[in-house]
Amino acid sequence: MPELKLAKLPDRTPIKLSITVTPDLHQMLQDYGALYAEAYGREESVTELIPAMLVSFLDSDRGFVRSRNRS
Repeated sequence: MPELKLAKLPDRTPIKLSITVTPDLHQMLQDYGALYAEAYGREESVTELIPAMLVSFLDSDRGFVRSRNRS
């Protein structure tokens, strides 16, 4: 097998999750979506924004990042 600089790509199969949120959280997500559209001139659905928001949150959680790096 040849040696390549590019590692094997990870599994990119999307996984669908369903969640239930409170009315307050739903409104906050809608408000965030409106602010996002104002900031970037492009509307995105909340369902498109949530995965990016979760990644951003997890990447910024130092304790979580440290824990994952130890594994």
